[in-house]
Amino acid sequence: MTPTPSGLRARLRGATLDLTPLRVSRPYRRLLFGDAVSVIGTQVTMVAVPIQVYDLTGSAAAVGLVGLAGLLPLIVFGLYGGAIADAVDRRSLVLLTTSGQALLALVLVLQAVLGLERVGLLYAVVAVQAALFAVDSPARQAFVPRLLPVSLLPAANALKQVEFNLGVTVGPLLAGVLVARFGYGAAYGLDALSFAAALLAVVGLPAMPPEGGGRRAGTASVLEGLAFLRTRQVLLMTFVVDLVAMVFAMPRALFPALAEQVYGGGAQTAGLLYSALAAGALVGALFSGWFGRVHRHGVAVLAAIGAWGVSITLFGLTDVLGLGLLCLAAAGASDMVSAVFRTAILQAAAPDDMRGRLGGVFIVVVAGGPRLGDARAGAGAEVVGLQGSSIAGGLAVLGVTAAVAAGASRFRAYDARQPEQVRRTA
Repeated sequence: MTPTPSGLRARLRGATLDLTPLRVSRPYRRLLFGDAVSVIGTQVTMVAVPIQVYDLTGSAAAVGLVGLAGLLPLIVFGLYGGAIADAVDRRSLVLLTTSGQALLALVLVLQAVLGLERVGLLYAVVAVQAALFAVDSPARQAFVPRLLPVSLLPAANALKQVEFNLGVTVGPLLAGVLVARFGYGAAYGLDALSFAAALLAVVGLPAMPPEGGGRRAGTASVLEGLAFLRTRQVLLMTFVVDLVAMVFAMPRALFPALAEQVYGGGAQTAGLLYSALAAGALVGALFSGWFGRVHRHGVAVLAAIGAWGVSITLFGLTDVLGLGLLCLAAAGASDMVSAVFRTAILQAAAPDDMRGRLGGVFIVVVAGGPRLGDARAGAGAEVVGLQGSSIAGGLAVLGVTAAVAAGASRFRAYDARQPEQVRRTA
């Protein structure tokens, strides 16, 4: 039966992005806008730094070390930063960390303007940026469940994906243009300016102390959070499956070399490759209205990670730029679906007094996994070639995800309509 025009319009409305969180919460709306501006600047730097490292060294392995430089600070400060977020006013903490990130962006501007050409300095800045990001992010993640009801968390996370992936799409494109035409100083300067929007958004939020007065930050608090996570398979699996996807098949470190050696381009072609992942995620998020009707979030995550593995494998099999970009876009859309449902599980099933610490683990995984993936991809390229590194990684994701999923019955059975079962079930 052919749907009527009104019925077709209703279906389209049901498939497109749900804007309800923007309508019901003015603080959430301000936060999303401020973060959107800041993400663009941050992504410009995240692309400009590896391009500068490749420019100085000509080595894909050296580019892979950019991610590795921030890994240890990310792990240490992610775990401890989550404990801090469960002990202090989260709004004040974010204002402090955001100011520190703005100062680091100015350091990058100065090194570029002065022509220092020190790879070690770039690695050092990346390491300190990772430490501040790791403290900042758990506190930011704890904002959203305090600003919106549980039923709107999937829609809010889809909006966050639009904001983030818009930045990750526009940022790399801007980085390629700015680096090619105006130099690295202009790229890093844009990042420094973008932090003003993030600061203004957080200033307008209400105070965000943890419920119940919080838990004193320290090693005991960190271990308490890890012990809680260990007994909750559903929460633990949200981290495990993302690590599998990112460590085995994140291809970012290959992009500068692929742009030059496979696709015959330069910085702007590398910018296209970096943008393609986010562009696919952005398109997927714009048609995420159906997310609110999905209740088996664990199954949705596993399916999305399988699609990621297939897409990265196909990316490694082509040397045509257009096809490569399409494969990366498909991978980005798959990762977006996984991220939305993994975040919704964490926000709904974790108690407020644990959200900072579990958010710290979340940041260690979602930011640390790709950094390990960068190192793996760069090292793999030295052994099996640039494209072979992507193919091997994609196939590994499919095999390992299938094996992990087979033993995770609670994760497969998770129902978003009963998140409290995860909180009380050991």
